[in-house]
Amino acid sequence: MINADEVAELCYERFRRLPRRGKPESGREWSLLAAVLRITRSPNCGSVEMEVVSLGTGTKCIGKAAMSPAGDVLNDSHAEVIARRGCIRWMYLIQELHGAVSGRCNSLFRQVDQRGKWRLQPGVSFLLFTSHTPCGDGSIIPMTDSESQPCPPVTSVSSCEETDGGKKLKRKVEEPGERGKFKLHRLEEKETKEEETGQFEFRTYPTETPDGDVSVPAAVTELRPGDSANVSPSRVRDVHRTGAKCVPGGPVDPLHPGPRYHSTGVLRVKPGRGEPTLSLSCSDKLARWGVLGFQGALLSHYLEEALYFSTVVVGKCPYSQKVMDRALVTRCSHVSGLPDGFSVCSPLLLQSSLEFPFSQNQTELQHRAGRISPCGAAISWCNVADQPLDVTANGYKHGVTKKVLGTPKARSLLCKLELFHSFLSLVAATDPSALPDSLRSGELHTYWDYKQASQSYQQAWQQLRQQAFPLWPRSDRNLLLFH
Repeated sequence: MINADEVAELCYERFRRLPRRGKPESGREWSLLAAVLRITRSPNCGSVEMEVVSLGTGTKCIGKAAMSPAGDVLNDSHAEVIARRGCIRWMYLIQELHGAVSGRCNSLFRQVDQRGKWRLQPGVSFLLFTSHTPCGDGSIIPMTDSESQPCPPVTSVSSCEETDGGKKLKRKVEEPGERGKFKLHRLEEKETKEEETGQFEFRTYPTETPDGDVSVPAAVTELRPGDSANVSPSRVRDVHRTGAKCVPGGPVDPLHPGPRYHSTGVLRVKPGRGEPTLSLSCSDKLARWGVLGFQGALLSHYLEEALYFSTVVVGKCPYSQKVMDRALVTRCSHVSGLPDGFSVCSPLLLQSSLEFPFSQNQTELQHRAGRISPCGAAISWCNVADQPLDVTANGYKHGVTKKVLGTPKARSLLCKLELFHSFLSLVAATDPSALPDSLRSGELHTYWDYKQASQSYQQAWQQLRQQAFPLWPRSDRNLLLFH
């Protein structure tokens, strides 16, 4: 059984051992942390071994205008994305995968057949840890009474419509008076030709029940303007809000006070520095990885089965099991017709009681003067011998000057171009007789070519898009034609 606190402490300890470079300034800056762990279960004694193979921090995203057709800029630096890309780099560079394709024994992959396909060894799985709920749908969580509300409390509100000499009078039930009674007051007048009965419906905002659900109180009807209603006021609790914006062409946020501020279950793009981004929210990406796997299209050439996170652990923060299940699982649970090797994965969702020391909440508690801000740098660490650490800012290596932009010195080790080079190195190390069929074409030249040649992955993505995410923005091909 996975212990969520043990997972969190393992990740926090790995972070503490990293050099100071790129870390938030204590009491002034905050960040988010995520990590990928390899879980190895012994078939004999039942023991569980956990190893952090990749770790990432970060909260930033570059705008559309800053994206590069050369693939040399890191577009999304949110912690979950950094950790996942670091894990892919680990798979490319460790001796495990190179050893597998070269015929050496390894502890991570085993060969399925002679067609160049591999799968995980029995008992091996992967876990994703994140210090906070993923941005987007997974963070739209009802608040508790003890939490500071984004907007002033709103008591139950009703509306009334009646006619007076051909005019429609809009009325509402005001704040409760003595003994919880609500009085009707005239709000505005509107010309109308409709006949009214003088009746109105009493409407309240949904409120959170003790088990975290959102419920709507029963309606009160048959009240006449000027009457009083003996109705107990219900305090409206707000929701934790996300900065991610609804994708174009779909539902929008109604921005109503209380729980109806956001639309839920919809795709969202991450906010940028004053301009839109093309990066989907981490909630959306985790939901996608739950169907397509987190290995991506390139690594799928070598794998018989997609790689899924069997468990997702969240650190101490505002949390709702129901919301996390909606964001990561339910939206895709109906997807069918997937090719062999792909399925809808429902990870075990756990929460730890341990909070990240550099969380926004902890930073607010520690700061003494001035405003706090998110850390501008992103850290990637993965368990490889050569260059395990990669610190970036604004999509490039941290601290680089404009003079070296566009050169290898400025590139993050996690950008598309660098990971593509690592993949091509793996292909070159593969014996030609053991090369997967999908990599034997002589027409593969660009990053786009290799992604499209991963046919099973593309078929699974097509099914997911059609059945669950039709509004998912399509990648600009011109940004993927690099060699």
